[in-house]
Amino acid sequence: MYRKYIKRLLDIVISLTALVVLSPILLVVAILVRCKLGSPVIFHQQRPGYNEEIFKLCKFRTMTDERDENGELLPDAVRLTKFGRMLRATSLDELPELWNILKGDMSLIGPRPLLVSYLPYYTKEEKLRHTVRPGLTGLAQVSGRNLLDWDKRFATDVEYVRNLTFAMDVKIFFLTIKKVFVRENIEVDTNQVEGNFAEIRKAKMEAADQHKEGQEAN
Repeated sequence: MYRKYIKRLLDIVISLTALVVLSPILLVVAILVRCKLGSPVIFHQQRPGYNEEIFKLCKFRTMTDERDENGELLPDAVRLTKFGRMLRATSLDELPELWNILKGDMSLIGPRPLLVSYLPYYTKEEKLRHTVRPGLTGLAQVSGRNLLDWDKRFATDVEYVRNLTFAMDVKIFFLTIKKVFVRENIEVDTNQVEGNFAEIRKAKMEAADQHKEGQEAN
C-alpha cells in the first residue's frame, strides 16, 4: 500500500510544498549561478529512472564553460569553482530536482539516479535499484554518501528496495537533514572518489570472462 500509492502521494505534497516554501532560496541561487557561472542556470542530464526509462535530471550548474585554445572544455576540476563546490557541499545544487519529483521522474527517497552509460554494467541484482523511482536522497547517501565504493553502494540500494517501508523513508529523510547540516561524508569532487564506474566494471567482466575461458580450457 505504501510503496504503490502513499509514497507517490507524499512525494507530490512534499515536493510542491518545498518548491513554494523554498522559492526565495531557489531564486537567489539562480541569480548567483547566472552571475558567477553563466547560463544556462539549470544543468540537464539524462538519467535512468523507474524501469530504466530515461528522464532529464535538473540541477543548478556548478561549473563554468571554460575551454582551452582548441575549444575543448577544460577538466572538471578546473571548471568547478569555489562557489560551485559550496553549492555541492550544501546540496543546494540539487534543489531543482524537486521539480523532477513533482513530475514523477523521481521520489524524495530512493536510489540516486546515475549515468545512462552505466546501464550495461549492472548485475542482475543491482538492476533492482531501477524497480523503484530514483531519489533525491537514499539509504546509500546516509550510509556514507559518495564515499562508499560502487559494490557497497549498489548493495545498499538493493537493500533499500527489498525493505522499503514508510518507517525506513522517514529515517532516511531525517538522517539526510542531519548529514547536510553537519556536512558528513561529503566529497564535492566525486571523480576522485568514484573513478570511472564503466571502466571498473568492464575490467571486472573481462577478468571474469578470461577466468571462465581458462577453466574451460583446463
